[in-house]
Amino acid sequence: MSAEQQLEASKFQWSFLLPKYWGIWIALLVLMVFAILPWSIQWRLADLLSKVAWKALKSRRKTTIRNLEVCFPNKSELEIQKDAQQVFLNMMLGLFEALNAWYKPSWFKNRIHIHGLQHIQNAQQQGVLLLGTHTTLLDAGGFVSSRFFDFDVVYRPQNNPLLDMLIRRCRATIYKNQIGKDDMKGLIHSLRKGHAIWYSPDQDFGLKQGVMAPFFGVQAATLTAHRRLMKITKALAIPLFFYREGDITNPQYHILLEPPLENFPSLDEIEDATRVNLIIENQIRMQPTQYMWFHRRFKTRIEGQAKIY
Repeated sequence: MSAEQQLEASKFQWSFLLPKYWGIWIALLVLMVFAILPWSIQWRLADLLSKVAWKALKSRRKTTIRNLEVCFPNKSELEIQKDAQQVFLNMMLGLFEALNAWYKPSWFKNRIHIHGLQHIQNAQQQGVLLLGTHTTLLDAGGFVSSRFFDFDVVYRPQNNPLLDMLIRRCRATIYKNQIGKDDMKGLIHSLRKGHAIWYSPDQDFGLKQGVMAPFFGVQAATLTAHRRLMKITKALAIPLFFYREGDITNPQYHILLEPPLENFPSLDEIEDATRVNLIIENQIRMQPTQYMWFHRRFKTRIEGQAKIY
């Protein structure tokens, strides 16, 4: 999506007042009320909603459990069940944390800690790909990072135009630019201008866009587009991870920036994919239940392998 198209998508349309959009407007009002509630009440609501989602979202629940079973084979059935329920709780907490980032950013005051900021500062005017993961912190992770440095985000447009407009407007307060996931020209232009871009190559988009590489010891379809971007733009790759720690009554948010990857990309795309997967795996191990395990990370299987889901 071009910059002009993104601008157009962010504009209000009178058609958004039609009855078919009323449900979204009502949901928005409810979410804005949620955003002004004290954290103690938000946490209780998140706990309640996680239990509802656990029962209602059967497919997501099964996928989460299966992913945890595959990636942590040494854990007992009880431990897997407990971790999966915690993933759902973190998913709902992430919703409220995103609302706070959008509508009540002062809530994060004195709760943010950054490690390794010098790595992105030393990049100066060079483009940077921030290699990260899909965590349940959602836009709260982007918000806490934006307190220290500007960066763009790769964005998947929503199918519903009103929802797309609302999310774009909220994210515009956090990210410098929002670049469509298929907008290679936009990504290249941004990196050549010396921007940093948050890019998460941790989902299964099949082998047309990647290669098979181990992830938690299991072969998984792994994106390779970032290799091409880096070769074209001479950008650096800096791993980025954000996570929540501490007592739930007083959560603390950490941003971890690791040193730029050396000799990356190499001439071997499978070796590079394996290397990036290991980085992501090590990040996830820091806070395993804050990862979005409800995505089908292992849906692509090579011939002869049994299906995981």
